[in-house]
Amino acid sequence: MLSIALPKGRLGDKVYKLFSQLGYGCPSIEEDSRKLVFDSPDGKVRYLLVKPSDVAIYVERGAADIGVAGKDTLMESEPDVYELLDLKFGKCSIAVAAKNGWVDDVSLPLRVATKYVNVAQNYYMSINRQIDIIKLNGSIELAPILGLSDVIVDIVETGTTLKENDLSVFNVIAPSSARLIANRASYQFQADIIEEIRAKLEAII
Repeated sequence: MLSIALPKGRLGDKVYKLFSQLGYGCPSIEEDSRKLVFDSPDGKVRYLLVKPSDVAIYVERGAADIGVAGKDTLMESEPDVYELLDLKFGKCSIAVAAKNGWVDDVSLPLRVATKYVNVAQNYYMSINRQIDIIKLNGSIELAPILGLSDVIVDIVETGTTLKENDLSVFNVIAPSSARLIANRASYQFQADIIEEIRAKLEAII
């Protein structure tokens, strides 16, 4: 039985439909319930519904053989997993944004509000810019508006939220999309089925 970690929510629904097309359907997952573990009737696969930011942890630790996680999450947590395929959906960017008209004063450390602490640190280290990280978990756009930070590092999908809060993207750090990942040991022992899934997914997308 192959264990597959799916992110809860719209992304997970989309991923499940793809797996279902490949012949790995599990009707009980579509029922209205609070269950988090679903076994397919033929015993081929087990689906685990987990928080999107936790998918990589489940895969890295071997609780799941494969899973689907956003590239932004993989860049932030740097899990020890194989990244097998870009699924080309869930597209967005990790970007630096600030209030319209903001000008960087390079004589001072840059105050950066973000939940992507590692991504921000790695990016600013690469351009030799001294920063002061302010870790936030939500409503990050508020930070520059209230003067808590100079800039934010966050996911940008359409840019509507930034626009409505008088903010703009100043730099794009990296594009992000959903990625198929695999546990390293599982990939060695179940390479045939995992590679078959990867190849079929690649053909579909």
